[in-house]
Amino acid sequence: AHLVLFCPFSKGLQGKRGLRVRCVFLAWLGVFAGSWLVYMRYSSYSELCRGHICQAVICDQYHKGIISGSICQDLCELRLVEWRTCLSAAPSQQVYSGLWRDKDVTIKCGIEEALDSKAQSDAAPRRELVLFDKPTRGTSIKEFREMTLSFLKANLGDLPSLPALVGQVLLMADFNKDNRVSLAEAKSVWALLQRNEFLLLLSLQEKEHASQLLGYCGDLYVTEGVPHGAWHAAALPPLLRPLLPPALQGALQQWLGPAWPWRAKIAIGLLEFVEELFHGAYGTFYMCETTLANVGYTATYDFRMADLQQVAPEAAVRRFLQGRRCEHSADCTYGRDCRAPCDRLMRQCKGDLIQPNLAKVCALLRGYLLPGAPADLREELGTQLRTCTTLSGLASQVEAHHSLVLSHLKTLLWKKISNTKYS
Repeated sequence: AHLVLFCPFSKGLQGKRGLRVRCVFLAWLGVFAGSWLVYMRYSSYSELCRGHICQAVICDQYHKGIISGSICQDLCELRLVEWRTCLSAAPSQQVYSGLWRDKDVTIKCGIEEALDSKAQSDAAPRRELVLFDKPTRGTSIKEFREMTLSFLKANLGDLPSLPALVGQVLLMADFNKDNRVSLAEAKSVWALLQRNEFLLLLSLQEKEHASQLLGYCGDLYVTEGVPHGAWHAAALPPLLRPLLPPALQGALQQWLGPAWPWRAKIAIGLLEFVEELFHGAYGTFYMCETTLANVGYTATYDFRMADLQQVAPEAAVRRFLQGRRCEHSADCTYGRDCRAPCDRLMRQCKGDLIQPNLAKVCALLRGYLLPGAPADLREELGTQLRTCTTLSGLASQVEAHHSLVLSHLKTLLWKKISNTKYS
């Protein structure tokens, strides 16, 4: 960037003196403003992108024997985990693209405790006390099993399938397959469970549209590489990503995204993901930030949910809404767009969401699929998407219309691309 100063000429000695003062002042102001902008950009970037701190804290805890995990040795001793592009949108959740054993991966780590405004030398001990405090020494495997089951019930609801999920947690904790769970292994998996996205990955690990978990160390975990589709935003500096208007995101998707038939295939995968979230083995989940930024896909155009941070278990949303005081429905909003009506007479939030997942996804697909759609399909597709967006979140309506509308949409899109190279 270049700073151009324009100083108009004026006549006489007095004018020249005033001109010189004016130009010096403008030059000083320009240098000050430019330095401030550079400082703000650097300081904000350094706050957002602190993977080096994350790795240092995790490895410190690993070397002390407080935590363990399947990739600890590669991360902290062999240095086989390469941190590449910073993708973090918030300082508390560090996200990086990376490389691990010749595989493209996404590295995620929370460091909110370490980012205290006080001296950073205190960071590692604080994480040991705050994050890796459970279970305590002397906890039996039976007590840890019960502790994990209680946690899952509180977050996913009282479901008959939870004991099986507890078994999977214990199996994952025993990463070295020695048929026992050490205190370090238990502390690590317990810390991971506190991460919302990890809990979702665990609950949806058998579903094809969620990224696969590849390994962990403490509460740092590694998943499949960043899906395609999110790269438009990832190419921007971290400070600008949240500022990208939805309309511009849509335009980028049209200009730089895949051809329409591939978009149709991705949309089918997104609709299947909505099915997976509705009455799955571990309950119902709500998509609480429905944006194009979360529409990712693989090299073969199979849909992948790019970010599960804003997908919430029904139990968590209902707990948030229960007894919540409100004046307007905006007061009953969980995340970005999981909104329930406000009972103005009782001044309390109601329990049913205004829009189910499918209605929000269909609103998203109108901008994603209709531009460039084949002429013989556009009218019917537009009609079905409009019908879909009118679905309400009331349980009686969801049960009656959800599956039917979703099935019709999938069939319409699949007929258009089946028996072609796009299928």
